[in-house]
Order: sequence, then structure tokens, then C-alpha cells
Amino acid sequence: MGKIVVTLNLTNDVDEMLAERGFIPSDGIRRCTLDNVLVDTGATRLCLPADIIAKLGLKSVGTIEAKTAMGTQSVNVYDRVRLNVEGKEGSYKCVELPVGQTPLLGLIPLEDLGLDPDLKKQRLKHLPTTDKETYLTIL
Repeated sequence: MGKIVVTLNLTNDVDEMLAERGFIPSDGIRRCTLDNVLVDTGATRLCLPADIIAKLGLKSVGTIEAKTAMGTQSVNVYDRVRLNVEGKEGSYKCVELPVGQTPLLGLIPLEDLGLDPDLKKQRLKHLPTTDKETYLTIL
């Protein structure tokens, strides 16, 4: 099996809203680009190293218990990071990783953005959002 790595463009979503309303200049929006982000279907959420979270100035919204390779651990959760991957964009909470760990793109943002990992081709497949072929279900 292969692995999939992608480039993420990340933005502090609150900064972006403040700039849109004229409270801060657009050059005051905190943002960064991360290369070699691992697409990880074993991760539920977007997971970012602590130094990236600090660079973006994301707001802490508490801690949760999460299953990790080393057992269940308490992890910090942060709010309102806007991510863009392969032209698809959304705002999400993220989980803090230790500095130096590889960022992970987990299932919640993948499913929300209509991106399906194709491990054979080592890429993300864009799911359809029109007509009868749409991946979205509302029941």
C-alpha cells in the first residue's frame, strides 16, 4: 500500500473574518503552507504540530481524550483553522501534535470536502457533488 501526502494552505479563520469586516488589514491574516501533510484515514481530525498552531494563533477550545499509538491520551483542541487542499476549502477544529511530528489530514475534513484517498494511485480522488452521483447524503 502507498501513502498519500498533500500540500495544505492554512489560515486563521477568525483573522480572515476580521479582515473582511475591516478590523485588521489583509496582510495581518496569519497563514502558512504545509507540504508533505500525511493523509491519514486512521485520524479523525486535522492534526497540527504545536508550533504551527502557535504561528496561526488558533484559539484553544479545550482538551479531549483520544486514542493514539501509545494508548489513550489527553490532547488539546483548537478552533477555526481554514484549510485549502486541492482547491477544496473548509473551516475545522484541529488537534495538537508535538512539535516536529508530521501533520495529519484526517477523516472529518476529507469527508466534508468530498475527498477520497486512492492509495493505489497515491492521490486524493475528488468525489462528485452534482446530480445523482453526489457523495452528499441528507436523510
